[in-house]
Amino acid sequence: MRTHQHRGLELPALQRFLLHAGIPLQGDLQAELISGGKSNLTYSIFDDSSRWILRRPPTTGRTPSAHDVAREFRITSALQNTDVPVATPVLLCEDETVLGAPFTVVEHVSGRVLRTGPDIEALSDTQIDACMTELIRVIGALHNVEYQAVGLGSLGRPEGYVARQIDLWAKQWDRVKTRDSADVTKLYDALLELVPAHTDASIVHGDYRVDNTIVASEDVGTVAAVVDWELSTLGDPLTDVALMCVYRHPAFDLVLGEPGAWTSPRLPSVDDLAERYASASGRDLGNWSFYMALAYFKVAVIAEGINHRYRLGATVGAGFDRAGDSVPEFLAAGLHSLTNPRS
Repeated sequence: MRTHQHRGLELPALQRFLLHAGIPLQGDLQAELISGGKSNLTYSIFDDSSRWILRRPPTTGRTPSAHDVAREFRITSALQNTDVPVATPVLLCEDETVLGAPFTVVEHVSGRVLRTGPDIEALSDTQIDACMTELIRVIGALHNVEYQAVGLGSLGRPEGYVARQIDLWAKQWDRVKTRDSADVTKLYDALLELVPAHTDASIVHGDYRVDNTIVASEDVGTVAAVVDWELSTLGDPLTDVALMCVYRHPAFDLVLGEPGAWTSPRLPSVDDLAERYASASGRDLGNWSFYMALAYFKVAVIAEGINHRYRLGATVGAGFDRAGDSVPEFLAAGLHSLTNPRS
């Protein structure tokens, strides 16, 4: 068998496992790295006739509640017959002796990912508008899924979700921090004081933006699949919408390691995205400043987690060295949003 060195991916062991699981292979199994550790390690694996996508957690520096590929598998399996486009699951392996961590394999979805600024620059204004309309339609469709009916009633506890999120990300900060920050304490305390008394409940993706979707190759106004579900749970849908909006902040380029598609100035503004969602979903964006501040808090901790894994040498590929520089910007933006919610 021809082999290539991939951290966290032993191709001979994987090939034996897939054959034992009844997946026919033709020729040697090969792999290409798609994503190297900003969340999970993601590989395109293929033989002489077929292609799949494999996801597994980072090799080191994992944080609790993140990198949950078993959760991804369960959710995408449940969403197969809904209006939310997802890849078809193939298998879940929770035996860590195979690759050193749990992993999932799903069918390859044809299409393209709008990942970088140049990807957006290549589109016309009409294409961008169609893409944004579709992205809002899809997230609205997700929030309208009757989660009990598709077997996801035990996915999470929507009651008290927002308050738990504040504590969860504060604890994540303590685990991955590479510095002390007074702004973390300020933002945490302010969020605790502003938790809404009443919230809606739905499936939330937890990481929704254009580059976590695959759009049709010939039509960017069609989402072929939503990907990266490891943070999905039952919770307040407005947390999804606010996070989607916060990802538009220019500092997110430092997290991505390059000019990102979602930070492009050609895309709709934060206010425009929020208003599109409100119009399409019929949901009221009450307490919007709170949700934006919570989203900034979360992204700051995510960025610090990437910085933490980079310092441990647990990331694969380039573009991780400046993620930590974005953390103060996100924290400051979170504090600012509490007093200036529409700026």
